[in-house]
Amino acid sequence: MIALILCHFALAACAVPLVRLLGRRAFVVLALPPAAATVWAVTEWDGVAAGKAVTRTWDWIPAYDVSVGLRLDALAELMVLLAAGVGTLVLLYCASYFTDGSPRQASFAGNLLAFAGTMLALVLADDLISLYVYWELTTVFSYLLIGHGSERKQNRRSALQALTVTTLGGLAMLVGFLIIGRAAGTYRISGIVADPPSGGLAMSVAVVLVLCGALSKSAIWPFSLWLPNAMAAPTPVSAYLHAAAMVKAGVYLVARLAPAFADVPVWRPLVLVLGGATMLLGGWRALRLNDLKIVLAYGTVSQLGFLMVLAGAGNRDAALAAVAMILGHALFKAALFLVTGIVDHAAGTRDLRALSGVGRSLPYVCATAVLAAASMAALPPFLGFAAKEAAFHALLHGDTADRWVLAVTVAGSVLTVAYTLRFLWGAFARKPGLPDTPVHRVGPAFLAPPAVLALACLVLGPGIGWTDGLLSAYADTFPAPDHPFHLALWHGFGLVLLLSAATWAGGALLFAGRTGVTRLSRRIAWPTADSVFGHLLLGLERLALQVTGFVQRGSLSVYLATTLLVMLAGQLAVLFTDRPWEQAAAPRLWDAPLQGATAVLTCAAALSCLAVRRRMKAVVLAGLTGYGTALLFVVQGAPDLALTQFCVETVSMIVFVLVLRRMPVHFQESVSAWRRLARVPVALGGAAVLGVALWVTAAARTAPSAGAAMVEEVAHHGLKDVVATILVDLRAWDTMGESAVLAAAAIGVTSLIYLHRRSEAPLSRDELLGGTAWTLHTAPMTGLPQGDDAAPERTWLAAGSTLAPEHRSVVFEVVARLIFHPILVLSLYLLFCAENMPGGGFVGGLVAGLGLITRYLAGGRFELAEAAPLQPGLFTGLGLFLSTGVALAGLADGTVLHAWTHHGHLPVLGDYHIGTPVLFDCGVYLLVLGVVLDIVRALGAKVDRQIERAAGALAPAAGPGTGGAGR
Repeated sequence: MIALILCHFALAACAVPLVRLLGRRAFVVLALPPAAATVWAVTEWDGVAAGKAVTRTWDWIPAYDVSVGLRLDALAELMVLLAAGVGTLVLLYCASYFTDGSPRQASFAGNLLAFAGTMLALVLADDLISLYVYWELTTVFSYLLIGHGSERKQNRRSALQALTVTTLGGLAMLVGFLIIGRAAGTYRISGIVADPPSGGLAMSVAVVLVLCGALSKSAIWPFSLWLPNAMAAPTPVSAYLHAAAMVKAGVYLVARLAPAFADVPVWRPLVLVLGGATMLLGGWRALRLNDLKIVLAYGTVSQLGFLMVLAGAGNRDAALAAVAMILGHALFKAALFLVTGIVDHAAGTRDLRALSGVGRSLPYVCATAVLAAASMAALPPFLGFAAKEAAFHALLHGDTADRWVLAVTVAGSVLTVAYTLRFLWGAFARKPGLPDTPVHRVGPAFLAPPAVLALACLVLGPGIGWTDGLLSAYADTFPAPDHPFHLALWHGFGLVLLLSAATWAGGALLFAGRTGVTRLSRRIAWPTADSVFGHLLLGLERLALQVTGFVQRGSLSVYLATTLLVMLAGQLAVLFTDRPWEQAAAPRLWDAPLQGATAVLTCAAALSCLAVRRRMKAVVLAGLTGYGTALLFVVQGAPDLALTQFCVETVSMIVFVLVLRRMPVHFQESVSAWRRLARVPVALGGAAVLGVALWVTAAARTAPSAGAAMVEEVAHHGLKDVVATILVDLRAWDTMGESAVLAAAAIGVTSLIYLHRRSEAPLSRDELLGGTAWTLHTAPMTGLPQGDDAAPERTWLAAGSTLAPEHRSVVFEVVARLIFHPILVLSLYLLFCAENMPGGGFVGGLVAGLGLITRYLAGGRFELAEAAPLQPGLFTGLGLFLSTGVALAGLADGTVLHAWTHHGHLPVLGDYHIGTPVLFDCGVYLLVLGVVLDIVRALGAKVDRQIERAAGALAPAAGPGTGGAGR
């Protein structure tokens, strides 16, 4: 089973080269996987009909008992035959439907085959979680197939509508699955059906949520709007997805779960009422439409309502009729869709008002359509008749609700006969006053797929007994009645046959009075579901605009105050509800008096921020709070955290300073006195509540600290630094994820900064590297040769002379030159000593970044280019690649991030060891360095260039040493 599913996706991935090589004949090759699945299903027929099931299982999430389980039983056997068998014929049909020059033919072919593989996996899935995954994959592929002609607005809108409706239903279904799996203690479908969970209200809610997914997938009212609009897709998509496969998924799910949940009180009312309403509404609307595909689409909606009623009725005979009707509907409706595609292909139109005499011009196509339509109208001796007789018998011998539903289905069957006759008349009859429609010849390969399906309807009518063993194997999962019904073409004269005759006569009368019926239908027509959907979306958009306009005022202070108040309310509610101070020991004020002094100074710096008017002073005071926190780490004995906090705070302050260069010196926001008085208590209250919560939390510990055990465990491996070991070994997976987020955030920020370049002229290579050919003055760079014979003048910084004299500081240049290389050495030392001393890749990268920042502050953007001529993205990408590579290399031993260590001896250096944690930390080092360099180039070098251009004092600078500072 798994191999068959994978073959679908493997060959779908090869669709592009196959179509390029073979053209439309590639569809014949792509039909091989579903054909193989059909043959496999046929070989398993006897065993499955005897009650045996073929199973395959692979544990996916063992801790939650979630596995990828596949199971072939009687119901799955039927659905596999339909999904694979009809899929094979549709792919063969595509070889004639398309031409070699059809646009995007390769993507269509790959998506259609991938959908077939996903549908195969869905009907074989034996656990709820993997079934949901396949369920949503069918939604994605149907979105791609419906939107195949994306150049047309209707296709795009229809695809998005189908995606929206079915995805919302699928999300609701997922919640229901989780509730059911939690209540049952397993997500295995076969186990849940064998031993259904009980849960009262919770189970009723779960059933409603699951039915939301099933009803939306099978286009049951009120979710039926998407299916008729999906007819914008090519005809093969309509024949496969919307007749035989995708829309059957909801019916299949109801049939699969009905043995377990049909007794839940909400099940039958929802399924019977909505299914019956859908049958009537879809059939009535089909009587007044003129597009052949739309007529079949609303007929499909009507038939899906009928199928949903039978599948969810919850008794053995109705379940038998349901699976027989599923088989019959897939065969005749797929055949009719394919015939419609042939008529459209041959005549150039699907409008029944413009078609005339096509039956005489295409007699074999007409004969095929008549066979399939006779089965849809449930005429003997076709399969549709046998299935309809079984349905009427099951509902007739049911309870009172079933008899009411029987009346609805008889009325719906009358409508079915009427729109079937209307379809045949519109497509093939000669109409008075209308000349015969010119058509071109249809080849046998084009007609063969629908002809096979139509002949199957004729053969399986008398041969319905062949399928009784398989279909009864599913029906027998329900409680057996005293006299179980068995499928047969003829059950003698009786009330059931009389009801069938009434449907034929009623349908014929409706068709005979089609003009009046059409007029009446249009006069009393409700608003279309598509119109309702459009108005709902418009109303939702307007509501969103109103809410956004009310909430998003553009005031950062309001946003911050809202956040603090919500946090304040939540924390107070928890504190006063749980009263943790009653269970916790009295919290200590401090572990050492120095902590209290540091905390007082930190709080004083924070409170001072409330009164400042200058932006730079506010940044410095805010930075002091960070440094105060770092001092608390030092006093507490956490040098790793303190070192990291010092570096982060320093880089943050520098970034703030770089940004503030382009902003006014003072805060310009005019704040009234009462607003200032309101801000202060909000800020103080938020800080006080958060501080008290942390204080109480720290005192509420009852279990012994895990620190001693961690120290012992780390020492067991010959290491001393617990923090670094946790970050790059025990929690390396989290660290890698956080590194990826850091890289993505940096790329996003710098991308926003450089967004304006999309509207600017293309930049030169020097501009792209940041080395613009402009400088603040016309004097040549003294550190660079000014001619072939010029002797270079030695300077402390390579590009220091590019700064204007009033901006230079010789002392700063000398200090920057002297400390730059020691800073880099220190960063490497922090990187490699982290196993036994404070340090690590993160803090090492920050220290190296501070060294580059020092060069930039001393010599400007050209000096930064000399210090770091490579692009920041190179460091970021290399760091991510190295960390990820180390993580995945452990898969060679079967475990992601499996650590190993190598010990060796070097003649001069002595003993050494190196392990994967060190390599992982090297990746973090490069990533952090790249992020810091990216930020400095974006907020530093880029802003410098803007200032220079704004000053209007730009002039060309000679020499090659000006490259590389910005982007």
